[in-house]
Amino acid sequence: MHGHAMAERIEQLSKTVLQVGEGSLYPALHRMHEAGWVRSEWAASTNNRRARYYQITAEGRRQLAVDEAEWLRTAEAVSRVLRLA
Repeated sequence: MHGHAMAERIEQLSKTVLQVGEGSLYPALHRMHEAGWVRSEWAASTNNRRARYYQITAEGRRQLAVDEAEWLRTAEAVSRVLRLA
């Protein structure tokens, strides 16, 4: 998927709660590419424009699992604090 399509998909899946701007998305994709978590290639988009397409790597899937577990722990901790406040 190319960056613009990713941003649209995130917005769609989150029911517009999450909106990722280009100024955040592309630097993050670049860092993930440098870390080996995604690979990329140039290809024509659906409107025949040149676009960089990204795909998660096996190492990226492992990192995603680590980050997801950490996020779930953090979200649960925040939820506990809010319930006790």
